[in-house]
Amino acid sequence: MGNVVSGRRGILIFDCGSQFTQLIARRVREAHVYCEIHPASRGMDLAFIKRFDPKGVILSGGPNSVFEPGAPTVDAKVLDLGVPVLGICYGMQLVARLAGGEVTPSTEREYGRADITIRENAGVFAGFTVGEQTTVWASHGDRLDQPPPGYRVTATSQNAPVAGMRHDAKPVYGVLFHPEVVHTPRGGEILENFLFAICKCAADWTAGQFITEQIAGIQKTVGTKRAICGLSGGVDSAVAAALVHRAIGDRLTCIFVDHGLLRMHEREQVERTFRAHMGIDLRVVDASGQFLARLAGIEDPEEKRRRIGHTFIDVFEAASKDVPGEVGFLVQGTLYPDVIESASPKGGPSVTIKTHHNVGGLRPDMPFALIEPLRELFKDEVRQVGRELGLPEEMVGRHPFPGPGLAIRVLGAVDPGRLETLRRADSIYLEEIRQAGLYQDIWQAFAVLLPVKSVGVMGDGRTYENAVALRAVTSSDGMTADWFAFPPEVLGRIANRIINEVKGVNRVVYDVSSKPPATIEWE
Repeated sequence: MGNVVSGRRGILIFDCGSQFTQLIARRVREAHVYCEIHPASRGMDLAFIKRFDPKGVILSGGPNSVFEPGAPTVDAKVLDLGVPVLGICYGMQLVARLAGGEVTPSTEREYGRADITIRENAGVFAGFTVGEQTTVWASHGDRLDQPPPGYRVTATSQNAPVAGMRHDAKPVYGVLFHPEVVHTPRGGEILENFLFAICKCAADWTAGQFITEQIAGIQKTVGTKRAICGLSGGVDSAVAAALVHRAIGDRLTCIFVDHGLLRMHEREQVERTFRAHMGIDLRVVDASGQFLARLAGIEDPEEKRRRIGHTFIDVFEAASKDVPGEVGFLVQGTLYPDVIESASPKGGPSVTIKTHHNVGGLRPDMPFALIEPLRELFKDEVRQVGRELGLPEEMVGRHPFPGPGLAIRVLGAVDPGRLETLRRADSIYLEEIRQAGLYQDIWQAFAVLLPVKSVGVMGDGRTYENAVALRAVTSSDGMTADWFAFPPEVLGRIANRIINEVKGVNRVVYDVSSKPPATIEWE
């Protein structure tokens, strides 16, 4: 799921299937410590672990029972490498089983908030008071009645005789709850105890250090060749372009494709902003007719993404012929959540949620090698890199915008008329959000044109017209999200303007679904 960064030691996270695995990585990164997520099956490869040379290993939670056939596991020798290990929830039970302990189904399960009692103020519980109770987020149906040989109990709960444990001599620890979630108030202290006091990590995972490492890597990869970058106007491609430009200078050419699926005035804004602030060779290609022709009559969102991704490569290939020199690379702003959501790693527990046009949606015979300098970053890390590179806030602070553009926000078939309806509604929506001073409080906001019509009344007449759905969410990384609670008067003003100003719309609805179970985009 990640790539070993040459010369950088960090935390190796083995994913045992928990919905919170990415949150573990987020918390580690927030402490300025480098980490990578890999499927638990990689933990059976001791040679891989030794090549990674981790400062510490974390075993994530997971939905399985450790005694189930086929349940995620790692090589028991991981516990004898002398590398600190922290097992979280399922991960602790896995440590216990590997160490000879007995994990059994419990008649009393713990899900949600629970109270644990601290039994020692050392290890991951350094700074806690013996006997104190603290609230944690539990999610387990199995139990460990006593620790395995050589281990001692460090925390208990009402239904878990062993809610925390550690080895007497080895740096191996386990907690039967999730310190990575906000519902465990002191979870950050527990993780930082592991990272700094136990693993002796240095807090050197910073935007500046990342930029330095990436520039060196890009220069080595590209050599004397040239690269092209597909600019979308969004944060990710902008930061990726700025980073590669810092590395290879005028051997980077950016190509902005007007695919006819853009927001209102997007093309003009991109041309103005990128030429003014970045000084990059920018070519603008109007390929709207080509994209819309390939999308004609297509309703399935996965097929839309596939066709858009393949068409992008066609356009890039044609545009690159006008770029002097040998073009060998295509720069993309792929992020870590894109990778996680798009593909299940070999042997890993993740499932494909959607195909991103830049992860798995590209034509297999494309003529360029990919450069994805942001592939290991979360969105907030990308914004920090952008600021470090000197990009303006109007660029790095923008809401995420999908590569396939409005094609996946027009549900059903895409045509110029439906696109224009959505474009106008979306423009009004964002304008009102900015005027209300709420733009920076929202992770992502957009309008969706639904493939249904409903009855309405305008003036003295009956109407049968389109419905528009509004979506606004709060999030830290896009992996999970909650709906944004608008002041009623703002939401009412937005709906009123859309219905009055956008011809063909007579109904506006607001989406109050969280992720999960819903996704952020409707598609």
